[in-house]
Amino acid sequence: MRRLIVTEFLSIDNVLQAPGGDGEDDSGGFTMGGWSVNYWDDTMAETMETWMSQPFDLLLGRKTYDLFAAHWPNAPAEEGRAINDATKYVASRSHRDLPWGPSVLIEGDAAQGVAALKDGDGPELQVHGSGDLIQTLTRHQLVDEYRLWVFPLVIGTGKRLFAQGSIPAGLTLVDTRVSTTGVIIGTYVPAGEIATGSFALDANG
Repeated sequence: MRRLIVTEFLSIDNVLQAPGGDGEDDSGGFTMGGWSVNYWDDTMAETMETWMSQPFDLLLGRKTYDLFAAHWPNAPAEEGRAINDATKYVASRSHRDLPWGPSVLIEGDAAQGVAALKDGDGPELQVHGSGDLIQTLTRHQLVDEYRLWVFPLVIGTGKRLFAQGSIPAGLTLVDTRVSTTGVIIGTYVPAGEIATGSFALDANG
């Protein structure tokens, strides 16, 4: 079975919208595009390079596919080689034209299509961006690992990774790194249902 890994840039208040630049996603009147750019350092670059040096395919929503397709084919050859060569699986009901290849359209129900991909052979599936798609993946418990880059800022508005209606679930932290700019890079795996307890004093004690 193939592992599905979600990598996301987040503010402390869980916003993932438009981290890479102005106009990346201004839906809902969002005006803070590019909020992650000035935090980038060597630790972050090395971490991303390590993760993307392993064989992988991409699983993307339509908007993220379009953003990547506008950027990565124009990147320096060595910088863009891995992501350009990866197979891009795209979940979209309306966007059938996929000029940035190799690309495969996931038709019909996205959750069923992704589940079938995971059951097949191949390298790990990496999800970047694709906030709407991730809501579907988490709702159907298809994510095997979260790589969450939490930036030291509060945005206050915008699309969030774990939005209202997310299924409650525990996570286990399996790795952590901190950049020189204060970005906490945490790797988490699902840990089942949330175990609750109480700090209340035992009345019989």
